Amino acid sequence: MNRTTLSLVAAATALAAVTGVAALTAPGGEAVAEAKAPSLLPVERSSLLCPAPSSSEVADTTYTSFTPAGAEGDKAGTAQLLPTAAQTKDVTAPGDGEKAKQPAAGRTAKPVLTLKEPGKPATAEASGGTAPALVGSADGRLAPGWTVQQTTSVSVGGARGLLGVSCTAPDTNFWFPGASTAAERQDYVHLTNPDDTAAVADIELYGADGKVKTEAKEGVTVPARSSVPVLLSTLTTEAIADLTVHVTTRSGRVGAVVRVADDKAGSDWLPASADPSGNVVLPGIPADATSVRLIAYAPGSDDADLKLGLAGPTGTITPAGHETLHVKSGMTASVDLQDLTRGEAGSLVLTPAQRGRATPVVAALRVVRGKGDQQEVGYIPATGPVGARATAADNRAKGATLSLYAPEGTVKVKVTASAGSEGGEPAVKTYSVKGGTTLAVVPPVPAGLKGSYALTVEPESGGTVHAARTLAIPEDGIPMFTVQTLPDDRGTVVVPEAVQDVSVLDD
Repeated sequence: MNRTTLSLVAAATALAAVTGVAALTAPGGEAVAEAKAPSLLPVERSSLLCPAPSSSEVADTTYTSFTPAGAEGDKAGTAQLLPTAAQTKDVTAPGDGEKAKQPAAGRTAKPVLTLKEPGKPATAEASGGTAPALVGSADGRLAPGWTVQQTTSVSVGGARGLLGVSCTAPDTNFWFPGASTAAERQDYVHLTNPDDTAAVADIELYGADGKVKTEAKEGVTVPARSSVPVLLSTLTTEAIADLTVHVTTRSGRVGAVVRVADDKAGSDWLPASADPSGNVVLPGIPADATSVRLIAYAPGSDDADLKLGLAGPTGTITPAGHETLHVKSGMTASVDLQDLTRGEAGSLVLTPAQRGRATPVVAALRVVRGKGDQQEVGYIPATGPVGARATAADNRAKGATLSLYAPEGTVKVKVTASAGSEGGEPAVKTYSVKGGTTLAVVPPVPAGLKGSYALTVEPESGGTVHAARTLAIPEDGIPMFTVQTLPDDRGTVVVPEAVQDVSVLDD
């Protein structure tokens, strides 16, 4: 075999190992080592970051940590949440007029919460305004699908509301449509660094006229294993109602999430949108929503023309008067969707207005329940499908609603209610979701429930499904709520089956 032929065969063999081609035969009949298909294996380590929950002295926060029961055997595992090394001082609750957060000296960290076994949630509580951001990691049998929910209740003040967020994995790129620097808003982007070296993050703002000029000349430095909140209104002198915030890192990685506070409508967390896509799903709009506002941004070089659809219990309709939305390249577009739900829960679906002309966008919904001085706000970012499995960690005996949207054909979905954190037996129920519809249900509750429990969603047949969980905890006549979307929990990873072939070293 000449050198050219050998090189081609070696390259083909390497390709087979990566792509899972079963076998190759070299010209002349020489056998080439067989490569097996890639394996889908449980992840061995997971990382999650939780922002500082609140600076209100009347805040009550619950952390819920959960790993679904699986087939990981008896492998040892740990899952812990630790306070960030740098605590914060001069903490500001949105609207209370105090100073902005600044890092202070750290101290020896003890775990805030430790999960000991899969299939049963563990919880911890914090009160007041000094609870720090948390850095978490899980390994072994507790890593696959590890999920942490942070739920905070604030009864009075500018940060009033039920604030819920699924703690996020560290990354280098985040999009947040739906933020604001308007006078009635105080929005903070929280940046948390899980690593032992400093990270540097850039924050860019985009409004209806494009990129907003900001005061920041350099990136924001986030010290090792620390968290830094940045008040968006300090970055620009412009008061802008609808902004898209873009967070990227020059070095390192961070967890990022925006805490929104509205003088009239309360407070909640705005999680990052799913990656830019030409087809966008925003599931879990409550049936009694009194206001729904769509905010979208086109990050590419092309404008986006989007068709709007509301997927309800019987099918997908076009909202009257809001058939399409034009989003200019590099600009934020928004629209109020009045009387969108008409008393029925649903999912907003954005698709290309012209077939074959899909322009990627990021998007989020600002949803309000209640009226007058008894309003409460929540946010629904664009989200990916459930994939193999997704989990909502913090559910109570009452107040949870699970929304399931099937974009195409009928999908059967298994929903498992875990054991309770303090007692109770798991419960399982299977739902059938028709294509093009949203099914909103009260999920199963563990028998004999004590404490809180987790919901795990697993599609069984029929295609993809998008999901969201609404947690409603009314207080003093205010319909407090928070919505968490349920993308795939990334509990598995594709591992190529490589084979040894020393022939690639031959000259």
